[in-house]
Amino acid sequence: MAKLDAEGNILEDTSPCAGVRADLKICLLESDCVKKNHRTPRECLNINDGTVPTECQALRNLFFECKRSLLDNRQRFRGRKGY
Repeated sequence: MAKLDAEGNILEDTSPCAGVRADLKICLLESDCVKKNHRTPRECLNINDGTVPTECQALRNLFFECKRSLLDNRQRFRGRKGY
């Protein structure tokens, strides 16, 4: 269940793969691609010019695997990938 403040706004993301998503957002926002080249994080994920660190690419793959494990019925027994 999501935590709400007095006005009813959601304070904490409790959706599946939220931790990986948050780490990926922070990694992309702190990359040279966003800071120096002034691109959006989505554009930075789609290009391969070396301005996005390998840590962000690894987080992107982990986020993909986490989302894919939500659709895989075999993962019901093994648990979700990610954290």
